[in-house]
Amino acid sequence: MKLRPLFVFFFFLSLVLVCVYGATGYGAPSAERPNIVFIFTDDQRPDTICALGNPQIKTPHIDAIAQQSFNFRNAYCAGSTKGAVCLPSRTMVLSGLSLFHLPGRKANAPNFARSLGEAGYETYHHGKRGNSPHDLQAHFAHDRYLKNDDKERTSGEPGREITDAAISFLTKRQNAGDAKPLFMYLAYANPHDPCVADKKWRDMYDPAQISLPANFLPQHPFDNGELKVRDETLLPWPRKPQAVKRHLRDYYAVITALDDQIGRLLSTLDELKMRGKTIIIFSSDHGLAVGSHGLMGKQNLYEHSMKAPLMFAGPGIAPGQSDALVYLHDIYPTVCALAGVPDPPGIDGRSLLPIMQGKEKQVRDTVFLAYRDVQRAVRSGPWKLIYYPKINKFQLFNLSDDPDEITNLAEEPAQADRLKQMQTMLKEQQRLNDDPLTRRL
Repeated sequence: MKLRPLFVFFFFLSLVLVCVYGATGYGAPSAERPNIVFIFTDDQRPDTICALGNPQIKTPHIDAIAQQSFNFRNAYCAGSTKGAVCLPSRTMVLSGLSLFHLPGRKANAPNFARSLGEAGYETYHHGKRGNSPHDLQAHFAHDRYLKNDDKERTSGEPGREITDAAISFLTKRQNAGDAKPLFMYLAYANPHDPCVADKKWRDMYDPAQISLPANFLPQHPFDNGELKVRDETLLPWPRKPQAVKRHLRDYYAVITALDDQIGRLLSTLDELKMRGKTIIIFSSDHGLAVGSHGLMGKQNLYEHSMKAPLMFAGPGIAPGQSDALVYLHDIYPTVCALAGVPDPPGIDGRSLLPIMQGKEKQVRDTVFLAYRDVQRAVRSGPWKLIYYPKINKFQLFNLSDDPDEITNLAEEPAQADRLKQMQTMLKEQQRLNDDPLTRRL
């Protein structure tokens, strides 16, 4: 019996599609996709990397990533509904959802590990146990936790347990000849306090030679709604310059020690000849005050606490930088785009690939930030408004002229129209982001 011409056509077309798109059906054969190594630190300000403008800190291996990366200079954690900002931040990153959409997320909704796993990636996670979204991390094929978060932070060699395990896994996988592309998510527990590093790391820094933040204050000028939260009790009030410098010394020493572990990881990728086909992402869950504005923690909406480093480096990514306003929960759809995986449906994050490719200048013109029911903020262009609803106080900053948020323009008569404009924008962003506080304003 002769086959009908139309059947023959579709039969051969299906063969061509299988050859071109591979077994996963997501664009490129899985063996040709880049590996992804996502390095995610804890409580690391964006200004704690030498290559990004801080000559006082020693981060040679992160610098090497930065020099080859596309760097997003305005990457924000969207905020938190609790004092432990780490948990909502990491949940947003792995779910792609914004802050006030986290409570309604469904068990079968897209998530970072599931999207990459279904696309043919071998998925690996190792990270902190505390303040971590266990239900989302359970979707990693290899899901590991630190044996003890606090012990890791006081070991003197921060990051060693995670790095040792990652190197062992990479080596065994390479020796086994595994051809699957790899998505490795390393969620380090540092430089979160307590900041403990061995003497060799601390000796690299003399507290007397460390500069205080430009916006250092002995104490915050007003009650921001969370002045007695845990992080703010790490130093007594008023903050003394010498004490803050000692904290900065310990903070920098832990970052330098962690940088050394990252160097070991990068060397392994080189030795296994994986580096040339691996995209490396470096970021952190949020920043930290460490003396800025008279604060110590991250329970505030200033730039030093809500911004984090965000860098992408690897095949197909040209070095560059952008001042576009982005969120950390944009990482998930961006990685999907880089890996040739379809856009995850129903998430709030947006792929940043068009910015990295030079096709777009930005993916949004506004960012909205929230901390519990005590602080709200909105940024558009250089202008940023912070609102403290419990005391009905506003701060207005022009970040182009005042990146350290020192001069509050909210009560300047010349900025009255700007203040009203930003207040209207804040209310609109609260509505668009389903902020439950909107109903109480």
